[in-house]
Amino acid sequence: MTTVSTGRRQRRSIVLLRPVPGNSVVHQLWAGTKLLLVAAIGVLMTFYPGWVPIGAVALLVVIAAWLADIPRGVLPSVPRWLWILVFLGGLTATFAGGSPVISMGTVEVGLGGLLNFLRITALSVVLLGLGAMVSWTTNVAEIAPAVATLGRPLRALRIPVDEWAVALALALRAFPMLIDEFRVLYAARSLRPKQVPVRRRGRWRRWWLEAIDLLATAITAALRRADEMGDAITARGGAGQISAAPSRPKTIDWWAFLIVAVVCGVALALELTVAGTSAVTR
Repeated sequence: MTTVSTGRRQRRSIVLLRPVPGNSVVHQLWAGTKLLLVAAIGVLMTFYPGWVPIGAVALLVVIAAWLADIPRGVLPSVPRWLWILVFLGGLTATFAGGSPVISMGTVEVGLGGLLNFLRITALSVVLLGLGAMVSWTTNVAEIAPAVATLGRPLRALRIPVDEWAVALALALRAFPMLIDEFRVLYAARSLRPKQVPVRRRGRWRRWWLEAIDLLATAITAALRRADEMGDAITARGGAGQISAAPSRPKTIDWWAFLIVAVVCGVALALELTVAGTSAVTR
C-alpha cells in the first residue's frame, strides 16, 4: 500500500440556475419572454445554422451580458482535456476535405470539414451562452408561474399544465442544492487518505467500494433534501402556490421581442440571400 497526494489546482466551478444579482433591463424581463426567445432562437439555429445567424445570436448574448453586468467570474474554467478533445476533433475533421480547397505546392487541402466543425463548435458555444444568460438573469421562482401562463391554452386539452410547472420548478430548485451536496461529498472524499493497492485486483475493488459509498451517500443526501423541501412546501400552503403567482409580460418584454425579431430577421435574410453557409440550403 502506498499513500498518494491529492493536491490539485483549484478551478472555478460552474454557476448553474443561480441568478447573478442585479436590476438591469435583462433581469427585469419576464421569465416567459426569455423562454420564448430562447425557443425561437433555437428553432432558427436548428434550420439555419450558418455563420450569419450564429454571429447575430452571439452578438445578442454579448450585449445582454453587458447590459446585465455579468462578471467574468461566473464563467467556469475550461478543463485541459476538453481543449485536447476540441483540437483532436478539428484535426480529424480536417481530413474530411471539401471546399474550399487551398493549394500548398503539390498538396491540396480541403477545409470544408474543418469549417463545418468550427461552425458546429461555435453553435454549441452560442447556445450554451444563451442558456447561461437565462440562468444568470432569471430567478428560479419565476419559472413556474411563467410556464403555467404560457401553457394556459393547453388546459383545454386537459393537459396538467400546473402540475408540469410545479415539477419543473422543483427540479430547478433541487438541482443547485444537489450539486452543492455532491461537491461537499467529493471534497470530503478527496480529503481522505488514499491507500493505493499494489495489485490491480485490489485497485478495482477499492474503486468499486468508493463508488458504492459515494452513490449511497448521494442518495441519502437527495432524500434528505427532498424531505426538507416537502416540509417547506406544506408549510407554505402546498404545491399549488408555486405556480399561482401572477405572471405576465410588460412593455419592456415587447421591446425585447421586437429587437430580437429584427436582428434574427436580418440575419436570416442575409443567410438566405448573400451569405448562406447553412448545412441545409433550400
